[in-house]
Amino acid sequence: MAHNENLNSNFEQNSAEKFSRKDRPTFPGRAVVTAGMPYGNKGLHFGHVGGVFVPADFYARFLRDFLGPENVLFVSGTDCFGSPIMEGFRRQQESGFSGTIEDYVKKNHRSQLETLKDFHISCDVFSGSGLAPAAGVHQELTNEVITALFENGCLTKRSTLQFYDTEAKTFLNGRQVQGRCPIPGCKSEKAYADECDLGHQFDPRDLIKPVSQLTQTTPELRPVENWYYNLPAAETYLKKLEASWEGDPQIRAVVVKTLKEWLVAPELFIKLEAAEAFRSVADKLPAHKVHDPRGNAQSFSVEFENWQERDKAREVLEAANIFYRASKCLLPFRITGNIPWGVKAPTLAGLSDLTVWCWPESLWAPISFTKTALEKGAELAKAGDTLNAENAIDTPGRFSSTDWRDWWTGPDSEDAADADAADAPSTQVFQFIGQDNIYFYCIAQPALWDALRWNLFPDTAVANYHVLFMNKKASSSGAIKPPLAEEMLSFYTPEQLRYHWLSFALGEKSVSFAPKVFDTSVSSVDKKTGQEILVKDDPRVADPALKESAFLTNIFNRLARSCFYGAQNALGGHVPSLEPSEDAKELAQSAAFEFLCAMHDLNLHTALSVAENFGRESNKNWDRASKDAVQNADDSAYEQALADAFYSLHVLALCFHGAVPAGCEKIRAYLGISAPVFWNWDHVALTVKELLEKDGKDVASYQFKELPPRTDFFEKHESQYKK
Repeated sequence: MAHNENLNSNFEQNSAEKFSRKDRPTFPGRAVVTAGMPYGNKGLHFGHVGGVFVPADFYARFLRDFLGPENVLFVSGTDCFGSPIMEGFRRQQESGFSGTIEDYVKKNHRSQLETLKDFHISCDVFSGSGLAPAAGVHQELTNEVITALFENGCLTKRSTLQFYDTEAKTFLNGRQVQGRCPIPGCKSEKAYADECDLGHQFDPRDLIKPVSQLTQTTPELRPVENWYYNLPAAETYLKKLEASWEGDPQIRAVVVKTLKEWLVAPELFIKLEAAEAFRSVADKLPAHKVHDPRGNAQSFSVEFENWQERDKAREVLEAANIFYRASKCLLPFRITGNIPWGVKAPTLAGLSDLTVWCWPESLWAPISFTKTALEKGAELAKAGDTLNAENAIDTPGRFSSTDWRDWWTGPDSEDAADADAADAPSTQVFQFIGQDNIYFYCIAQPALWDALRWNLFPDTAVANYHVLFMNKKASSSGAIKPPLAEEMLSFYTPEQLRYHWLSFALGEKSVSFAPKVFDTSVSSVDKKTGQEILVKDDPRVADPALKESAFLTNIFNRLARSCFYGAQNALGGHVPSLEPSEDAKELAQSAAFEFLCAMHDLNLHTALSVAENFGRESNKNWDRASKDAVQNADDSAYEQALADAFYSLHVLALCFHGAVPAGCEKIRAYLGISAPVFWNWDHVALTVKELLEKDGKDVASYQFKELPPRTDFFEKHESQYKK
């Protein structure tokens, strides 16, 4: 039974005019939430946690309260394979690391787990694609996926070029080659064998000025055979998907924009200065169209019917020494590779001893993690790979279904990309990703899902822009190193950072994270000494990272304390006997409705803004009503103010529970109401008295747990208190 089955009727009972509207948000009956997969070559920096995991955790916690915890699976894990891990391991060996590559990955996996735990991330499973107990499940699923693609006629054996270091006498994996990105308009200097650090895909021979990271020499390209998925054949399907996403409020504009950039005809860009040389060989090219420069561009473009024709043209241009750049377009998507550390690929049509390229297998890894959670819950709990302390994963009947298909497949439809196929899926997958990964999760993955014919529906990709550091893009492999997430906890509480990061509106733009304690820019110059004063040392400069949490440590704290201290002093710790006023109910339920609408559309920052405004208004109402009651010595009016405040506190805690869970849980614990009753959106319209009754308490005699003086529900970091 859906957890929110009675939500609409509760709304209607309290405000029929507002909450019986037909455009109420509709949520699925069951949901999977994913948070990408960090590479197993390092710990988590603040961008990993703040840009992906915290938003995903907020939404997963909200859905558990709304749908019921048995209907929500929050999965993620360490990406154990691929060239970044191999390169990181090689460097560790050079520094004296004596363990195996699995030891290396396991060490980083445990580090990532501890960080997520410290930031209150509540994954039901955070395993590793190459670590027990998920490794076996992932290998089995990988065999099934690749075999199905092959049997469906979607895989092609291709001989392509791979970089080879002639000095080291070895083929190079993707991260062992670096150069400049060849995609027009991209300024990335961190481009690898076939993709840059901004997510652009390209042919290895297009990489500009490649350098082997093993010997710092220029590698040569040699042919290798691998399996490729025919992604260009999915163009019609992807265009239908684009049309359905265009007006979908849950799909962010950057997703549609990126998809459109790839659904274009293949082109080559040639500088105007080479126009004469181009004309001399134009008759040797396959059929093409020449386009004048766009805007202020210094290059004209040559458009071809398909990528194969473009490849033929490249050979002609290269023979004539004409430099060009290739555009984005759909190209065959590589499935296998030949690096030793990877998921084993099944032997097909005589092609054996291959491993799977890390990107395609990472696309179905969340399904592997789902299967692992459902089939091996006790093993996960024993390994500590579940972070959802509130709901032990090894508890029998923990989930509403133990069949992974109930979590990943949608209603039967001849075309899952058809917007009219179904009103709302019985289950929905929300994949929180960074903008660099849109190509994989919003182009390659839905095409693969369709090709498998397993009735997998396109996932809802929640794509976030970059979290910058001091207004600059930080990268673990770049000049600006992002601080590790753990370092942040030496100066801020997890809840302060969670709320700050959730305020960023990363679905709309990149936002700078500029914590004052790390800001070494110059604030001013001391007039007496002439010495520069850094921002981090200037007491006059406010800390941007504390802007949002001031609401928690001041307003939210004050409202919660006022409820408990007021009840202790005026009612002997008992529940207010009066009903909340209609004005208080209307204010709270209007805020709850707006919050739900924003959450449905995945506008997390808007939802929290609605909740915060409601909290501020509720606190003002309490201040005014309680002061008037005290001045007039009106005990009944004071109890009415308390009844209104308690009602507001429950709704406010329910809204903020996913964002700042520890403080909200402390409020629930002092109220003494069980979690299933309190954290339940079916009960959003209930008074505290009604919540206690639903929890089986004798309201007439019930007393709240006594709140000690000066208790904070939301604390500052110890370093922030004046000494």
